[in-house]
Amino acid sequence: YQRLRRRVARPVGSKNERQLSMARRSLLPSVLVVLLINHTAWAEEPQYGGNLNVGTVNVTLSPLSWDPADWTWKSNHDTGVVREQLISGDLEKSVRKGGEYPFIADAYLPTDSMRGELAESWGWENDLTLVIKLRQNVMFTAKPGVMKARHLVADDIVYSYDLINESPKRIPTYFDHIKRVYARDDHTVVFELSEYNAEWAYRFGYGYYSAISPREMEKVDRKDWRTVTGSGPFVLEKYVQANAHIYSKNDLYWDTEPLNGQQHRLPFVDKLIYRIIKDEATYLTALRTGQLDILEAIRWIAVDHLKESTPELNWNRWLATSGTFVSLRVDIKPFDDIRVRRALNLAINQQEIVDQFYGGHAELMAYPQHPGFGDYFEPLSEMPGSIQELFAYNPQKARELLDEAGVPEGFTFNMQVCSCSPSNMDLIPLLESYLRKVGINIVIQPMEYASFLSAMTTRTHSAGYLMNSGHVNPITTIRKSFVTKQTWNPSQFSDPAFDEQVRILHLTRDEKERVKILRQLTRTILEASPYIWLPIPYVHTAWWPWVKNYGGELRVGAVRPGPIYARIWIDQQMKKKMGFD
Repeated sequence: YQRLRRRVARPVGSKNERQLSMARRSLLPSVLVVLLINHTAWAEEPQYGGNLNVGTVNVTLSPLSWDPADWTWKSNHDTGVVREQLISGDLEKSVRKGGEYPFIADAYLPTDSMRGELAESWGWENDLTLVIKLRQNVMFTAKPGVMKARHLVADDIVYSYDLINESPKRIPTYFDHIKRVYARDDHTVVFELSEYNAEWAYRFGYGYYSAISPREMEKVDRKDWRTVTGSGPFVLEKYVQANAHIYSKNDLYWDTEPLNGQQHRLPFVDKLIYRIIKDEATYLTALRTGQLDILEAIRWIAVDHLKESTPELNWNRWLATSGTFVSLRVDIKPFDDIRVRRALNLAINQQEIVDQFYGGHAELMAYPQHPGFGDYFEPLSEMPGSIQELFAYNPQKARELLDEAGVPEGFTFNMQVCSCSPSNMDLIPLLESYLRKVGINIVIQPMEYASFLSAMTTRTHSAGYLMNSGHVNPITTIRKSFVTKQTWNPSQFSDPAFDEQVRILHLTRDEKERVKILRQLTRTILEASPYIWLPIPYVHTAWWPWVKNYGGELRVGAVRPGPIYARIWIDQQMKKKMGFD
């Protein structure tokens, strides 16, 4: 643990960097005085111009595809500042503005936190007919070789829906509840459902596969970043492979920000730059030296050093919105035996991982449901004893279960892991050590993310698969990960009775009833143990004080930060006074 701490939190490296850090600290008292005197004036009036450099929650990952029909979750992140959706989160209800929503969840918007983005309003004409009225002042930007600038119309919504619904990569059952989508007129879209679906707002309102593209996209190569266009606050100006996405301000953007009784046109910054940085020490240094204005995801182990070396930073702490686990393929022996799967859970000292590996900055059990899901989340202390047992270290009982399952001498299995996750790579030696004590050996196979993801989606991955998977929202976390033949079901778990309960869940209109069903489904899947359940860590976001109108928000839809970045401005005067040009 100490070696890990020294590696991640090593001191500033170069001579110039050390001098810059010392100079910054020597200026700190006078800068703080200036900040205190001028804070009110600086905070009240937004500034236009400048660049916003972001190390996103996916700072180590390059884009996988620019084509919405490819159904990769990351394309929604990479194009979410360019392409808009029907529904978004209402940032006027953020904690920063006195509301109750932190806007951290990867893809969960409680009903009261939603606002129309491209949708001006929506309502049910009858039990199975949803009518959406579109905003009339929304413009698609011009794109050389693709299209001229023009207004959004309802046919664009229909085109975008058909594009992903007809994709050969579509997720099974995802849009089965939709009978048809059509334009009633230029600004009215009608969704006719074949049956009610409790996730209707997520599925094609603010979800991963809800981006709206102009119909001109049918004539171009959608995989080429040069063809990406939309109506959002930014335009994709350039993509430098494995280095940066560079977005420029969209002067035609429709939305505004209410401040001091006035509506201000968005976005405030001229350019938004996503930095792609593979090495953890490098992106921490980039934050420390002001090359990054925001770094959205920082491991606890680096936080104390950053707070000491760079005390000017602002911070937000949040519980990770993805589960960490080892998926065990239940269609491969010996993991088809629940006794083996439970044994592996009992062999892992979960509390020690919380206390030592995460330094106490983790929750013992916070997946598949997230504590941020309100009543949908049931604490471990309220679970049956058979579930609580899975999180209690008991190597003796683990060996007894392996004996009962007919593998008393243990066994060896392959485990794939993404090299893009420093935390998971560091966790591996611990897992190996725990399992070796009960006679189980792991053969580790590190992979680049594209290959790692492809192995799972093509079901060619190994018997063990160490991964992180988003909680998403209370229903999807269960459906996507454990329903038969779903794309994001790495364990290949399959139970017809379970699938039927999930089907009933989607048909249930009453939320209190959905809470009951989901709590039982969550208990069922924890008992079945298709994963080695692992603790969920807390993560930190840090940003410099010149980043204004920001409070650590990360997403206002499915991994979409576009409206958040559009509202940020850079206080250029403060940045200069703090020693940065």
